[in-house]
Amino acid sequence: LPGSTDKEKFDALCSQTHKEQIEWFMNAYWSEYGEENAETMWAWNLKCAELDLQDHEEGSSLDELNAHRFLEHFNEPMTVRELRDSLRSTGAISGSLRKVPVTHIIIFKFKLDWKELVNRSIANQAELAKAQQMLEGVTASFKEAEARTEEARKLEAPFKAAQEEVETALAAVHKEESEYNGKIADCEKRAETGGVVSRNKAKAELAALKAEDPLPLRKAKITLEAAQKRAEKARAPFAEARAAAEAAMEQARKQVEEAEAYLNEIKNQPGQPYGSIWWVDRELHEQKKYLPEAKGGIRKA
Repeated sequence: LPGSTDKEKFDALCSQTHKEQIEWFMNAYWSEYGEENAETMWAWNLKCAELDLQDHEEGSSLDELNAHRFLEHFNEPMTVRELRDSLRSTGAISGSLRKVPVTHIIIFKFKLDWKELVNRSIANQAELAKAQQMLEGVTASFKEAEARTEEARKLEAPFKAAQEEVETALAAVHKEESEYNGKIADCEKRAETGGVVSRNKAKAELAALKAEDPLPLRKAKITLEAAQKRAEKARAPFAEARAAAEAAMEQARKQVEEAEAYLNEIKNQPGQPYGSIWWVDRELHEQKKYLPEAKGGIRKA
């Protein structure tokens, strides 16, 4: 942390984002409190972002009203006044403060020494930087896949409409063909029965029918052909967009696998910033909600 004194380091910590403050605590006290309270800290971060009405996840503190709401939501047996009085007594804060960083709440809840908190050594960040980079790559890939998927959705609508036109036109052709074939069968039957005059009349009608399709059937076939051409024209861009979306999603899935493998490799090595590694792993887990379940995704709540 930047600063030449403990107080400057503490102020620097409290000026970081909600998430960064929580990660610092989890790294500094992973074995004592971080690991067993990891999911709680995840929920704290989400709530801070929700209640920070101005800066959300980029914010560093809550106003007094929303700090009260935060404490009530998590059933924390403390008030903002109690929290401030406790921190003032240790020299962590002084004067009148209108904002409550999550670090203040963490110190009060876990009864931490704020000087020890800011001076605890955080492990080598090299592996974490790589893991964070891989997570950013996964996030970017899912955004790309989502954009491709949305493009495919937009192109699917005209393709489906064209397909419906084909189905309607095909049904019309079948209807006209059925009626036409019925007339043929009727003429053939009458051409074999009855008197000479009626048979000859039926034969003449049959010859006329077989000479060419009747007008309604011809129109139906023309309409079907036109609909099929429109459907084929709409199919190409939709099929291309869908293939691009599937390829982008597959790329994202492979990146998730690679990131998970790397995290599994480093999380058991000594001297790691375990809190931050857990956080990256948790964010990676959230990204898997964008994957189909059949490809290793998880169901969205």
